[in-house]
Amino acid sequence: MAVEIVYETHATTTDNEAGIATGWLPGRLSELGRLQAAELGERRRAGGFAAVFTSDLHRAVETARIAFPNGRPPIHQDIRLRECNYGDLNGTPVSRIAAQRARRIDEPFPGGQSYRQVLAATDVFLHDLATRWDGGRILVIAHSANRWALDCLLTGASMKELVEAPPAWRPGWHYVLPAGWTPSTR
Repeated sequence: MAVEIVYETHATTTDNEAGIATGWLPGRLSELGRLQAAELGERRRAGGFAAVFTSDLHRAVETARIAFPNGRPPIHQDIRLRECNYGDLNGTPVSRIAAQRARRIDEPFPGGQSYRQVLAATDVFLHDLATRWDGGRILVIAHSANRWALDCLLTGASMKELVEAPPAWRPGWHYVLPAGWTPSTR
């Protein structure tokens, strides 16, 4: 059986509002972000999810805890759902990151990682979902790089196109993880 994945990005942070690329820094939700997280909970609470998986970075965990304050469905933190590590550029203006995205698909950010490494971590995460949550409906709350990885792995989208012209935000993306998913060699 397949696993249905509903994907949501974490709610707005103070860094988002300031034009800062948080990367592997924890980040904090802004007042607007806390309202968005509560709205996410209202939108998804009756979604029939077996579990919520979230990045272990504070902004994603905070989003999940506000959205599902009673811990139902159960919330699981997973390091493989972290945003791309911008290394020396964590906490710098988004414009600096955006200017380098295309060349960082395979070449890591200085002291950090590449988008291909995020894709590989997401691929292994998907394998675990296919193995442990077969037939389930899962909510994932993470970051833009993880959504791009899902688009590449599950829809065949081009990472180059995604980093050069990121799709606009919307309230959720839907994916189907085929039964028997095994990590690829992308």
